[in-house]
Amino acid sequence: MTSAIASWLGPLGRFNPRSSAMPAKTQATTSEKKKPAARTVRVRPVPAVSRSIAILRLLGQVGQPLGVKAIADELALVPSTCLHILRVLVAEELVTWDAATKRYALGNGMISLARSVLERSGFPQLIQPALDRLAGRFGVTAMGVEITAKDSVVVLALSHSNQPFRVHTDVGSRFDTLVSATGRLIAAHGGQSWADLRKKFAQIHWDKAPRFEAWKKEVELARAQGFSVDRDHFMAGLTVVAVPVLAGGRLAYTVVVVGLSSQLTTVATDLLAQEMMREAREVSGLLVE
Repeated sequence: MTSAIASWLGPLGRFNPRSSAMPAKTQATTSEKKKPAARTVRVRPVPAVSRSIAILRLLGQVGQPLGVKAIADELALVPSTCLHILRVLVAEELVTWDAATKRYALGNGMISLARSVLERSGFPQLIQPALDRLAGRFGVTAMGVEITAKDSVVVLALSHSNQPFRVHTDVGSRFDTLVSATGRLIAAHGGQSWADLRKKFAQIHWDKAPRFEAWKKEVELARAQGFSVDRDHFMAGLTVVAVPVLAGGRLAYTVVVVGLSSQLTTVATDLLAQEMMREAREVSGLLVE
């Protein structure tokens, strides 16, 4: 189920500056007074770092220990290079090595790093009580999700109801963007052109894909009403509701709720969305950029 709900949500948009209406002469005078544009920092590739990160991500994705050859083959690495990197990661306790099976897995050092990130964010602690209330009251799975600058989203907080049906995901899970309810919010707030969104929309994997024009109307509705809904499109039988959480005036997080479509009728969904927006507004007021 984790992989099935893995693509909910969408990339941050680019800011499109407004064109100036000043006369040409005035524009030239103003431009002369402008400060030099900030230099773009060039990121030079560091192969050892990139390969180390790739190994850690692979071990996290497969969820089971792997041998050197399996890792090297999957990542197209020279086995000896892969082995040297793994030994360093083991020494730093980010990876463990089982001498009996000669296989590698993520180590407890990763937990310490993840805990540091979550504690620094502040959002997980602020949103967790709200998620617990939503899950308990409406019998749904509730999540606090961060929108990253890398065209992905990550689950920072999670709460399950005591209902027999539960959507399975984990804190720290990273998902693709633009799909489902959060994707509509990101499209609504991102400032991207419809032409760009159409190209990305074509790459989304749905259980029952909506037509782009219908999806576009839902994005515009999400912008107007302050929440978005995906009913049976991403996955048949599931309804996903998402509301924005703003930090410094920008869309930084979302509160996402997933439940059975048979349970979340139109009336129930509207009631749920109103409660989610109230909780999100309270958290937005406490976030400090």
